[in-house]
Amino acid sequence: MTRYPKNMVLLHWLLAFMILGALFGGTVLLEPKANTDPGKLVSLRLHVSLATAILVLMLIRVAVRLRSRTPPAADIGHPVLNRAAPWVHFGLYLLTFAMLGTGIATAIASGLPGILLGPSDAPLPESFDIFTARLAHGIFAKLLILLIAAHIAAALWHQFIRKDALLARMSFGGKE
Repeated sequence: MTRYPKNMVLLHWLLAFMILGALFGGTVLLEPKANTDPGKLVSLRLHVSLATAILVLMLIRVAVRLRSRTPPAADIGHPVLNRAAPWVHFGLYLLTFAMLGTGIATAIASGLPGILLGPSDAPLPESFDIFTARLAHGIFAKLLILLIAAHIAAALWHQFIRKDALLARMSFGGKE
């Protein structure tokens, strides 16, 4: 087996784009916008909807991953990096779930479900930063962005420096 199963490839790329979208939305669209801005409620609804879809797909991904055969670990070319790679992958899962958990905790603490599902004129809290879960959410977002950058850099290193066609393992072409 040289490739990941197609269902894992689909979940990988779907979640990759959704997580990047949620991180972009949270850091670029939501964070700088004042809670009094009427557009923030629309952005929050999109962010929460995307996060909900990510949570469902992450749970499916974990279940599929635990039941699927996968190709052997790629050789990075250095023993320390070879040992670090599984920890980076574990960190991606862990931080994604930490983001989801702190997002849910922030929403509950701030009364966001009632605001998002209730009348459109319900006010948002003056600031979400008064909630500890929101502060953790921001820290986890920065850590997740760093791990994603490392993951992408490693994939590009394999593809263009080592020239070992690693990206083909997580593609739809060819046999599994």
